[in-house]
Amino acid sequence: MRLKKFVISNWKAILNYITILALLILIYALRHQLAQTLDELTHVNAVLLLLLIPIQAWNYYAQGKLFQTILHVLGNRLKLKYLFKLSLELNFVNNVFPSGGLSGASYFAARIRSPKITVGKATFTYVMKLFMIFFAFQILVIVGLIMLSVKGNVNTFVIFTASFSSAIIVFGTILFVYIIGSETRITKTFTYITMLLNRVINFIRPHHPETINLEKAKFVFNDFHENYNVLKSNLRDLKRPLYYGFLNNITELLSIYVVYLAFGQWVNPGAIILAYAIANFAGLIAVLPGGLGVYEAMMVAVMVAAGVPANLSLSATIMYRVVNTAIQMPPGYYYWHKRLKISKKVSNATNS
Repeated sequence: MRLKKFVISNWKAILNYITILALLILIYALRHQLAQTLDELTHVNAVLLLLLIPIQAWNYYAQGKLFQTILHVLGNRLKLKYLFKLSLELNFVNNVFPSGGLSGASYFAARIRSPKITVGKATFTYVMKLFMIFFAFQILVIVGLIMLSVKGNVNTFVIFTASFSSAIIVFGTILFVYIIGSETRITKTFTYITMLLNRVINFIRPHHPETINLEKAKFVFNDFHENYNVLKSNLRDLKRPLYYGFLNNITELLSIYVVYLAFGQWVNPGAIILAYAIANFAGLIAVLPGGLGVYEAMMVAVMVAAGVPANLSLSATIMYRVVNTAIQMPPGYYYWHKRLKISKKVSNATNS
C-alpha cells in the first residue's frame, strides 16, 4: 500500500529517472563513438553555425504567420509581432513543461483569449497550426523516402519507422476530423475524455472529483465544432496556412542540414527529413523537457540506419540541440517571464 502511494505521488519523477537511466545506458553503449564525437566537436565551423540565428528567426516568423492566417480565416486579426513573440513563449512552455503540446495549447488559449476570441477558438487555432505542420511534413516524408531510394540508402528500419509514425498521424487526423465534424460526436467523445481525466486526477489527488468543470468543457467543445464549420466553409483560404506550415518545416530541416555542413559533411537530405520526423514523433511521449534522450537516440539511430557514421550523427545531433536551445530558450523565457509579471500585477490589482 505504501509502495502504491509512493508511486502515485512520485510517478513523474520515477519516469524521469527511468529516462535518465536509459540515456546513461545509451551513452555507455556509444562510449567509443563519444570519444570520436568530442574530437569532431573541435573541428566545427562556428561561422556556419551562426546561420542558425536567421534561419530560426525565419522559422518563428512562419509560426507567427501560421497562427495569423488561421485566425484570419476564423474572422480575427492579430499583429504578427505579437504572434512572433508568442511563438517563442510557446516553445519555452512546451520544452519546460512537456506534455505532448497540451501545455502549449492551454497557454496559447490563455494568452490570446479576448471578447472576440473564445477559449474554443484559441484551442482550435492551436490544433489547426499543428495539423498544418503535420500535414505538410507528411509530404516531405515521402520526398525524403524518394531521396534515400535514389541513393540506395533505404533499409527496413527506416521504412518501418517512417511508415508507422506517418500512419498513426494520418489515422489520428482522420479520426479527429470525424469526431469534430459532428456536434453530437464531439460532445460525447470529449465529455467522456474529460470525465476520465477527472477520475485520474481524483485518483492522484483525492477529494478533487471534478477538477475540470464538465459544463464549461462542453461549452468549449461546441465552440470548437462551430469554428471547424467556419473553416470547412472556407477551405480555399487554407492555402496560406499550409504554405507557412511547409515553411516552418523547411526552416527546421535547414537548421539541421547547416549543422552537418558546419562539420564539413554533405549528407542526404532525405535522411535528415526522416530522422527529424521520427525523433519528433518519439519525443512526444518523452517526460523530460524537449524529449531529452529519446529525441537524440532516435535521431542518431535513423541517421546511422541511413548510412551516416555514428560519431558524425551523434556530434551533429548534440550540436543542433545545444545551439538551437541557446537561440530559442532565452528569448522565449524572457517573453514568458515578462508576461507572467504582467499577469501577477493585474491579479494583485484586481484582488486589492
